[in-house]
Amino acid sequence: MENRIVFQAQGLCKVYRMGEVEVVALRDVDLELHRGEFAVLLGPSGSGKSTLLNILGGLDTATSGRVFYNEQELSAANERELTAFRRDHVGFVFQFYNLIPSLTARENVAAVTEIARDPMKPEDALRLVGMGERLDHFPAQLSGGEQQRVAIARAVAKNPAVLLCDEPTGALDSSTGVVVLEALARANHELGTTTAVITHNVVIGEMADRVIRMADGQIAGIDRNRERKPASELHW
Repeated sequence: MENRIVFQAQGLCKVYRMGEVEVVALRDVDLELHRGEFAVLLGPSGSGKSTLLNILGGLDTATSGRVFYNEQELSAANERELTAFRRDHVGFVFQFYNLIPSLTARENVAAVTEIARDPMKPEDALRLVGMGERLDHFPAQLSGGEQQRVAIARAVAKNPAVLLCDEPTGALDSSTGVVVLEALARANHELGTTTAVITHNVVIGEMADRVIRMADGQIAGIDRNRERKPASELHW
């Protein structure tokens, strides 16, 4: 794995103001993510995982601190620049699939590839996640795990350098979740996509290059796995 830094966060803080109440979501976070790695951000609800991922992905901005994507300082970018960054470089996968019900699997993926700079064919992206036989099925004809794999295909079809996943197995049972994780691992391996997965499930950390443990808006520790377990060997 090439050890080039893709993301660098320096002293990131995020404070949400709700009326007169201040909620500190991130406190002085320093983090690097490397090209091609599979990182798992692990921690309980409210530990700051989603806030950190959203700032890295250009969906949110920090209250203070700096964040860089390669040479670009995202913390100095305006909304137009952040939109271009998200469109050109980042694929997002969320807990809920957000597929368009009136479109087939192929059409859901094509909706993204039509605006991407260097996209895959929708059919190729769906084959990558094991959905090559369900191209013309509508979301209502697919199980939850199949819909999530279509959502992953949609995210990877624009050939993003980075894939950011927020609880991608959170709505799925264990066996279905494993199939979804296999799809993420395949995209990471075959496309070289830097992949960061948020979860509160400790077991998922076993398939990562690094596990970044978060608590109370801070990084509590970072562990490197000597060997990544295949997703098929995970059980919870």
